[in-house]
Amino acid sequence: MKTLGTMAILAAFLVVSCASKPVKRGSAVTGSKVLEGVVVERDREAPSSGGASFRGPGDYYLVFEVREGDATARYRYTVTYQQWFRFPEGSHVRITLRNNFLQDIQSIE
Repeated sequence: MKTLGTMAILAAFLVVSCASKPVKRGSAVTGSKVLEGVVVERDREAPSSGGASFRGPGDYYLVFEVREGDATARYRYTVTYQQWFRFPEGSHVRITLRNNFLQDIQSIE
């Protein structure tokens, strides 16, 4: 009988401990940033030639150099062909990042 009561208390403890919320880490969500900078490089990777499933236009990248406080940072993001064509090297841009993913590129004139 005593063993049955001990097992019931242990089961109740396990249920309560499993029902607690997981610990959230602050670094998992960084929020949004709007940065001004310059396009310093445009890059293009050709499509793979491994077969019909790999054919496509390839991937387009823009490399941005921005000021963040006293530091200079470089970001490289995948962009569409239209964005790659619209922003040549030397273009002054405003980029919006959300959780370190590129959301928007705007020209600054």
